[in-house]
Amino acid sequence: MINWTPDAIALQLGPLSLYWYGIAYAVGLAGAYWIMVRQARRFGERTDIIANSLIIVALAALVGGRLYHVIDQWQLYASDPIRIILPPYSGLGAFGGFLTGAIAVLVLARRYRVSAWRWADIVAPGIFVMQAAGRLGNFFNQELYGPPTNLPWGIAIDCLHRVDLYPCATFPVETTYFHPLFLYESLSGLIGAVALVWLSSRPRPWLRVGDLAAIMVIWIGGVRFLVEFLRIENWRLGDIPTAQLFGAAFVLVGLGMLWIRRRQDAPRLEPIEIGDDVKDLDEDEEWDALADEEAEDEADLDAEDGASDEVADEPTPLTAQAQPDPQPPR
Repeated sequence: MINWTPDAIALQLGPLSLYWYGIAYAVGLAGAYWIMVRQARRFGERTDIIANSLIIVALAALVGGRLYHVIDQWQLYASDPIRIILPPYSGLGAFGGFLTGAIAVLVLARRYRVSAWRWADIVAPGIFVMQAAGRLGNFFNQELYGPPTNLPWGIAIDCLHRVDLYPCATFPVETTYFHPLFLYESLSGLIGAVALVWLSSRPRPWLRVGDLAAIMVIWIGGVRFLVEFLRIENWRLGDIPTAQLFGAAFVLVGLGMLWIRRRQDAPRLEPIEIGDDVKDLDEDEEWDALADEEAEDEADLDAEDGASDEVADEPTPLTAQAQPDPQPPR
């Protein structure tokens, strides 16, 4: 059992507070960037697109995730709506962030004129990494927990962060532990990232471009659908948790993506390099390679021009016939 009830603030500098949730989000972004750059190189795509687009997609996901959370936990903001836009932004809904982040990816893919399917495969492991790191921030906020449990990984929740269903008067802090739902999703994200990287490490005859993204959508939806059975005081439509509806929809969308790619006879998902032997050129090396290619092309053109000039200087048979015959000596 985990008896530690952490403080949400990692560092306090006067009026400025650095929250563990923000640190977890930043670590997730860094990890997502690293793995997406690696995947882009593996499939022969431009890595600069990630550097130029990551912040845009992250902000879009932040807005969508915040909006979903506010709707889900409206009782926390109804009396003071200004808290919705004021820091700390301690709550984010995964499905909301996923939807707005996906829209941003599609728009950017259109702008850069690249395959949205291919880039969805590149981004998919990064989303899992982001989820694995970001969910650990819920531990420091003492949120996203389930009902009491006697399992050895149960966590303590202090009285300030208890839901009304489990008050400290009835469920003492010293003896009551709860399901760490955030940990289940975090571990799921870590396993998902490893699985997608392994699947993309070498050609798989049964995989098509776009399949990694489809697997990720099915995975996230299915795991969240199951976790919601343990969620308490969640957002519901009727008697059904809204997150379960989203989860089921994600599974169906993912299955639809797999079906569409086979109907389209999409190309096989094949990396440029096999296994861990991934081509890793820095920017200077790439420019040097391009410069060498251009120099070789120019040398070939010069050689062709020189050969053409030599041919032009030689008399042709027609030219030779047109010359007057030498006069015989008198």
